[in-house]
Amino acid sequence: MPATTIVEVRAEPWTIALTEPFGIATGAQATAENVLVDVRFDDGTTGVGEAAPFPAVNGETRGDVLDAIAQASPALVGEDAARFRRLADILREACPAPTARCAVESAVLDALTRRAGMSLYAFFGGKETALTSDITIVTGTPDHAARAAERARALGFTTLKVKVGGGTAEDDVARIAAILKVAPEARLVLDANGGFSGDEAAYLVERIGGNRIALFEQPTPGDDLDALRSFRKRTRVCVAADESARSAADVAMIAAMRAADVVNVKISKCGVVEAADMIAAARGYNLGLMIGGMVETPLAMTVSACLAAGYGGFDFVDLDTPLFMKDVPTTGGFRQIGPHIDLTPIESGHGVAVTRRG
Repeated sequence: MPATTIVEVRAEPWTIALTEPFGIATGAQATAENVLVDVRFDDGTTGVGEAAPFPAVNGETRGDVLDAIAQASPALVGEDAARFRRLADILREACPAPTARCAVESAVLDALTRRAGMSLYAFFGGKETALTSDITIVTGTPDHAARAAERARALGFTTLKVKVGGGTAEDDVARIAAILKVAPEARLVLDANGGFSGDEAAYLVERIGGNRIALFEQPTPGDDLDALRSFRKRTRVCVAADESARSAADVAMIAAMRAADVVNVKISKCGVVEAADMIAAARGYNLGLMIGGMVETPLAMTVSACLAAGYGGFDFVDLDTPLFMKDVPTTGGFRQIGPHIDLTPIESGHGVAVTRRG
């Protein structure tokens, strides 16, 4: 039996308090109700991963993730983790919850690279060792948006990702005006999470001015590529596909329809292996790259940072949700000062240790 044979897969609830509800167009999350996954090899090497279901985005709950991992575990035990592509295929068949696949694959790759004495970003190619993230301004009032922008500016953030679509387009015009009053030089990324119609999104662009928007992420519903393509053609704003892009096959369709300029890659949408395939597909079709996540701790965020830095070439980085957590229950992983993410402290695996469970 190879030393990298999986002998145990274990999952448990993991709850993290937030400083404020993480509000988007389709709903809000007041507490991160996540799942920790531990994978153990025959030689005793262990790895850890995180699932971050967000019902308002993907319809998954923590209960769904725990059930999915419990059902999938018998198919994984006895498999050689070194054949991680084969393992990913087994996981696709055995585990219907994407965030669960993400957690298991993260744990497997953590254990493999820890055992090899290699950092996860080096495993993914080691192209870069640093990233610069935006910070999110969640849905709310103009006053709330202005205060958040002031804090972000004080911390050194120059790119602000503004969640829009939680109310009317006119509400968002007022919020963005308040943001620009305190941070007039800010680079704006708007994210509607599919909450607008094409007309509403186009109206928002008209009111703000397309030259102020560096990127408009998923302005229209994720299941309507025609609407996304129409918005892109109508406004000529740089458009990112998020909810519309959950697989490499989706990326191919987006490229064929010319529905977006950028693809937002999230390991929680599809797992780590499929996310890597999405990167390859986006490059092959000459689409830009963005890395993002759900409401995740530095554990899952570091896996995503390793993926993006390892492959390199990501124009948009959205790895900020640990900044919304009251008491981050981890140590290690990337080091962050304001928007600057440094991966060089990671010596093996993703480098993250969990300090509090439950």
